[in-house]
Amino acid sequence: MTRRIFNMAERKQLSKKDVVRAFWRWTFFSHANYNYERLEATGLVHSYKHVIKKLYGDNPEEYKACIQRHMQFFNTEPHIGGVIPGIVLAMEEERANGAPITDEAINGVKTGLMGPFAGIGDTLWQGTLTPILLAFGISLGSQGNLLGPVIYTLLMFGIMFPLAYICWMKGYELGKDGVEKILGGNQLKMVITAASCVGAIVLGALSAQFVSVSCPAVIKFGALEMNVQETVFDALFKGILPLGVTLLTLYLLKNKQMKATTVMAILVVIGVIGGVLGIL
Repeated sequence: MTRRIFNMAERKQLSKKDVVRAFWRWTFFSHANYNYERLEATGLVHSYKHVIKKLYGDNPEEYKACIQRHMQFFNTEPHIGGVIPGIVLAMEEERANGAPITDEAINGVKTGLMGPFAGIGDTLWQGTLTPILLAFGISLGSQGNLLGPVIYTLLMFGIMFPLAYICWMKGYELGKDGVEKILGGNQLKMVITAASCVGAIVLGALSAQFVSVSCPAVIKFGALEMNVQETVFDALFKGILPLGVTLLTLYLLKNKQMKATTVMAILVVIGVIGGVLGIL
């Protein structure tokens, strides 16, 4: 099918309302039809629904082709990773106006960027921000303060929506070239490293505070009694047992690829046996 470059009078232009509408659809429906064949692809097509109609509504073949290319497997972190649909939105707009942008180019951007941005988003969001906010909310909730979950929810959405909106709009504004420059910068790597360190510190603090494991065993030497927890474990490393349980859980989940329910069952068995023997 031949293309022609539209003049400015005929140019198909997405309004800010179109772009923002696509953002909100993506935010609320990116995982609405999540499945292991296409993952977020159907959510992406739904978010583009009105855009596809506006850009290709007068061309049935291009309309169908656009839907088909965005039904390809797609998966990334939806908030920071929303920069990718923003980029692709700009590419689709240019393609609709005759730019020589192929299906392979559009899908190449999606497949090439979804991994890096998933890593960035998961590190900053799930690995850093969520544990910090959870630690704050749990600390309030554990004291009987009903504001704990409320504050957590408000902070989560108060940070999530603006951040996701900025990433989506910047992706649309910058386009493919601008985002590749960002990914190639050393400052981004420094931010990711710092965020990983903060996340590890927070998770360590959460493990020490909320993983409750101790050894009540007492060894007697005649008239002398030795508390194993205080004399042995605390002397070696304060909180060594909670740390050990946390690392064991991580090892089973990550290295042994066990299901969470299986790991929970193993921990229950260990706890029961340890309780019967009087060592846990």
